[in-house]
Amino acid sequence: MRKSSVLIPAQIQYEFGKKGFGVMAGGEMNSVIGFYPVFGPLHTYASKEFLAVTVATFYVNQEQDFKLFGLYEYKPVLSEKWTLYTRLQFIYNQSIREGDHNRSYLYLRAGLKKGPMIFGIGANLDQFGPDKQYRDSFGLFVRWELR
Repeated sequence: MRKSSVLIPAQIQYEFGKKGFGVMAGGEMNSVIGFYPVFGPLHTYASKEFLAVTVATFYVNQEQDFKLFGLYEYKPVLSEKWTLYTRLQFIYNQSIREGDHNRSYLYLRAGLKKGPMIFGIGANLDQFGPDKQYRDSFGLFVRWELR
């Protein structure tokens, strides 16, 4: 099993109206399958308290891979200086042609935000390959938001 991997997406998107629904197209380079064109539907929503991004990606490759990506944040204000920070991010990637699982993960974060700094606890739960080899990690995180 690989200890590290690289994923570089490059996409453009077009939204229909003001409800956050749209389509995307572009390319993706990763350390397992290389570069392939991609396309698919998407939905985005952002407010001060919520962020929701959902993208279904179809790969134009021999395996006809499909990936579902989700990123969701909930950030309610606790006081004048503090905000609760929660995040759920996932990917599920599977070969449509071969029916095999490629990669999936669930990343969880919970913490506090003060100004541009966010800190708290996190969990990364990963599965790789058709036999879903499992790897997890847990710990503290610190994030600095650039404005």
